[in-house]
Amino acid sequence: MDSLKRSSIKSIVEPNNGDLQFLGQRVLVGGWVKSFHVRPKKEVVIDSGVADVAQRDVTCAEALFLKFPLFRCIVKVISHGVHPVGEKLEAVPEKKMEAIAYIRINDGSCVNNFQIVLDSDVHPLEQVTAIGTSVLLEGVIEKAQTEGKYTIELKVDKVLNVGPVNPVKYPLSKPRLSLEAIRVYPHFRARTTTVASVMRIRSALTCAIHKFFQENNFHHVTMPIITTTPTKDHTAFHVTQLISNSTLEKTPDDGVTLEGVQAAIQEKTKRIEELKRSNSNKEAVFTAEQDLKAANDIAQKLEKEKKMEKTVKVDFLKDYFGREAYLSVDAGLHLESYACALGAVYHFGPVFRPVEHHLSKNLSETWVVSTEQVFAELECAMKCAEDCLKSLSNSILIACPDDVKFLSTRFDNKCMNRIQAMLSEGTFPRVSYTEAVEALQKASGTTFQTKVEWGITLSEEHQRYLADELHNKPIIVYNYPKDLKPFYSRSNDDTKTVSAFDVILPKVGTVVSGIQKEERKDMISSRIKEVGLAEEQFDWYLDLRRHGTVKHAGFQINFDQLVMFLTGFGDIRDVVPYPRSKNDAKC
Repeated sequence: MDSLKRSSIKSIVEPNNGDLQFLGQRVLVGGWVKSFHVRPKKEVVIDSGVADVAQRDVTCAEALFLKFPLFRCIVKVISHGVHPVGEKLEAVPEKKMEAIAYIRINDGSCVNNFQIVLDSDVHPLEQVTAIGTSVLLEGVIEKAQTEGKYTIELKVDKVLNVGPVNPVKYPLSKPRLSLEAIRVYPHFRARTTTVASVMRIRSALTCAIHKFFQENNFHHVTMPIITTTPTKDHTAFHVTQLISNSTLEKTPDDGVTLEGVQAAIQEKTKRIEELKRSNSNKEAVFTAEQDLKAANDIAQKLEKEKKMEKTVKVDFLKDYFGREAYLSVDAGLHLESYACALGAVYHFGPVFRPVEHHLSKNLSETWVVSTEQVFAELECAMKCAEDCLKSLSNSILIACPDDVKFLSTRFDNKCMNRIQAMLSEGTFPRVSYTEAVEALQKASGTTFQTKVEWGITLSEEHQRYLADELHNKPIIVYNYPKDLKPFYSRSNDDTKTVSAFDVILPKVGTVVSGIQKEERKDMISSRIKEVGLAEEQFDWYLDLRRHGTVKHAGFQINFDQLVMFLTGFGDIRDVVPYPRSKNDAKC
């Protein structure tokens, strides 16, 4: 007989599929136990070969034994493997306690759980009623016996596989854990309903990105993660093999830093002053002073080591690539070369930046969509970026309506309103950087921590005022001061600003950054020198201006921050599978 193919829970329970059409069908389903409850059925009393059936209630001890796997473990340890309830249910041949378990499972295909009904005659219930247990089951779909959340359920007649858990150690055994609590378990947190919804949205968004650009005649190309082209705008992670294993072994990981010791010295100094003011005994003052002296000695040692590190010269000619190499912070430069051959291109991949601050909005590893078009100016890039954002947002509402609804209900009830504002008729409001600064300066009743003046970087509070309060929808800010944008941005006629723009979304801030590249060789050479970069390292880049130069423009979408916008989350670490940030790279 042909074996059944496993059906996803989404294909069975989602309303659009008309779940009642599956009544009477035999299916094979699998998933992880999310919740359950156990109901007793009739107790069979065997007496001299005659079975009398009697109805009775479950005792308190039996209820605990069936419902809580942890209780079973504790009793088993205390009683050295034999416990009274077990004797009543299993060990005594004359009696057999029978029950039915109503178990909700989920296989990750959708938000909704699927209820399965398992009789203790089919499989021991204690083996499958622990949260997180994986099961593979076969049975027939029936109409739910009781009215409630579920209209159908699976009556199981075969248990094909069980993946048990240790309920004492399994971190998701507790219900309703906070987002902060499950960050400690990145390898498990996708099993939660919340994170699973976010990951399905990420998946659908990835598909929508490729669909949009393919339908608009862009070619997908992959850019290198390792680059030898330096950057002035961002620090970068070095890629090297010059650090030997012996060097690593000599470096203690005791957590002592120069900054930490200096802070301790300040505290100890204050403590000594307090002791002297309070006329404490000389012994206490002497002990505190000796402690301060030891801290100063450690600080001097760390300062000396730090100076030595700065004076060490690394010969990168002996390194793997024969020169300095970095993890890419921007795929845009390399993407230009392929745009100047294929016309319109896009790349989707990670970039790496050693972020020190604002970890709730920025990570060291971020996924970015980069695009480039030739024979294009800034206006073309702005329109394409706006069309793309609208298309992607609409695609998520179509592909993941239940996930968006669940997250907006659970975490941010204004999330859907922001998405609808994105999709509203008309273009995004467009304001120049100068106009944005003027609007901030005129903001009545609003005090900003950072003084607003021409030339500053628009901070998070500035962006929030412009997008959330002033316009209440996404806005485009363009023509930035040249010092705020990369050296390859095309200079405007005023020589003070460049052809660059940002799309600022409510709540999350800048999600898209676009630039018309400088196609004039003399202008870009001048800018490279102006910002202090070595022109010979960009010789390949200047070749694009020497041979067949053309006007071109593009933009980058911060994929992870776009997911934040679509889900309503306030911390980027909660929308990334394995977030990487300073002092945090679990798994």
